[in-house]
Amino acid sequence: MNNELKLAHILLVEDNEGDILLTLEAFEECKVKSEISVAKNGKEALDFLFKRGEFADVKKPDIIFLDINIPIFNGHEVLRQIKADPNLKKIPVIILTTSSNQKDIDSAYENHCNSYVKKPLEISEFLDAILKIEDFWLQLTTLSN
Repeated sequence: MNNELKLAHILLVEDNEGDILLTLEAFEECKVKSEISVAKNGKEALDFLFKRGEFADVKKPDIIFLDINIPIFNGHEVLRQIKADPNLKKIPVIILTTSSNQKDIDSAYENHCNSYVKKPLEISEFLDAILKIEDFWLQLTTLSN
């Protein structure tokens, strides 16, 4: 087991302020220290990832948490653009959404998301889900550089 402390850079693409706060709180509890950037809509997420405008100097994220129901460009469109780009396609994208619609699930996997997680409605279950995701994606899994 790797006991080195590493700093994981996470891009959270989420427009719901309550979910943003809960996710940030959950990551404060994590064993792996992380730097979290937040994009509140699809355009901001793509500008961040493609380093456009005010995001020209941002660091590429190690992992992306992407909600489907976000303004401007929805999560499916953001996912398609991520996975179509040779410089971004290796970044794991975890869909973290309230949608349990089978069409959303199928579309996400067809567009190569790495995992689809339905957000639990209870706060304690939401925090537990984030910790389980962190355990798998930031501790057990080796991410690409």
